[in-house]
Amino acid sequence: MVRPSARSIIEELLRAQPALASATDDEFIQAVRSEAMLKGYQSSLRPWNLLRQRFAIKAKLAGRTTPRLSKAVVNLISKARQSALEAVASYNNPMSPFRSGSFIVHMHIAWNALLLGIFLHQGIKPHYFDSITGKSELINDEVKWWDLSKCVKEYWKGAEYAISKNIEFFVGIRNKIEHSLMPELDLDIFGECQSHLINFESLLTKEFGESYALTETLAMSLQFSRLRDANQNLAARRLHQTLRPDIKEYIDRFRSALSAEISADMEYSFKVFLVPNTGNHRSKESLAVEFVKYDTLEPDEADKYRRVVTLIKDRHIPVANLDKMRAGEVAKQVADAIKPRKFTASTHHARCAQYYKARPPKGSPNPAACNNNYCFYDAAHGDYVYTKQWVDFLIKEMSDPAKYDAVMTK
Repeated sequence: MVRPSARSIIEELLRAQPALASATDDEFIQAVRSEAMLKGYQSSLRPWNLLRQRFAIKAKLAGRTTPRLSKAVVNLISKARQSALEAVASYNNPMSPFRSGSFIVHMHIAWNALLLGIFLHQGIKPHYFDSITGKSELINDEVKWWDLSKCVKEYWKGAEYAISKNIEFFVGIRNKIEHSLMPELDLDIFGECQSHLINFESLLTKEFGESYALTETLAMSLQFSRLRDANQNLAARRLHQTLRPDIKEYIDRFRSALSAEISADMEYSFKVFLVPNTGNHRSKESLAVEFVKYDTLEPDEADKYRRVVTLIKDRHIPVANLDKMRAGEVAKQVADAIKPRKFTASTHHARCAQYYKARPPKGSPNPAACNNNYCFYDAAHGDYVYTKQWVDFLIKEMSDPAKYDAVMTK
């Protein structure tokens, strides 16, 4: 009797149990291992190899399950994929003087086309309508399609997720760099760029199937150095110091306003370590580059990676309260924006902080239980600091006389 291969076991499982195609990694791996045991498969089944095979087989089977798409949707998907590939080509080109800028502009087009395609496929008309006539708004006799910000708001229903905040970050920065030659930017936003691309492909395959994936088209970009020495790091820091002040301020302000959960989420910013795979025990079939899913490793394997990463990772020293404001500064900015209504720190701001639950009440046993979109507890000084997002929110709310009165008279 011929022993089945791991690939044949996985394909048989996916045909018999289609739900495994979208099951969690742990559920899928357990199912394959159980089936392999029943069939007498004795060889080691490495988790990442199983997941890689699932991806390839899902793509193979996608021909049967890919949804029927209209010509308009197919054209938008094609535009989205091509723009994303152009973005990667620009970013990975070492001779390009405008890598991040080209990446951001092309990915802006890619994301907009993808979301428009999703809406059209769902039967939604993703374009603007005249509020008076109810007819489609036109520009040069063409309907005015939703821009990316509108698409994001409609798709995620205004909720804040790591993936939507990642897109919002790039929407905000796009206009600032669209006409600027800024190689200095590359060093500062790599994590966000990587997540921007991964999120795009994840949503693309989720909505339209694995056959549209970009993964098989892309390759790991080659590096000039195994490790940076002290002089290379110094040169990189000096280049970064020339980043245009308004762009640096935007990046710092946006990041500081993120909640701790979103800031640490890989869908907002993708952090990765490149660990040299040395040794002479690798087989000829081994991949030169393998992405290891840390959360699917056995405990002893995970511990090995943890110890290696501890040896090579940079030490990041956070700057306390970067771009945060005291209540007095918040009150001043809000007061200037909503004149002639009054807005003081001791009265009006204090009422808003409690009304909108930006921070816990005075005397709370847990003073750090803040809404970190708006507020952080400063343990060193025993008080609170606030974000620019809180200022913008208050200006918007307090500009409405009805809301101002509701808060102040409660």
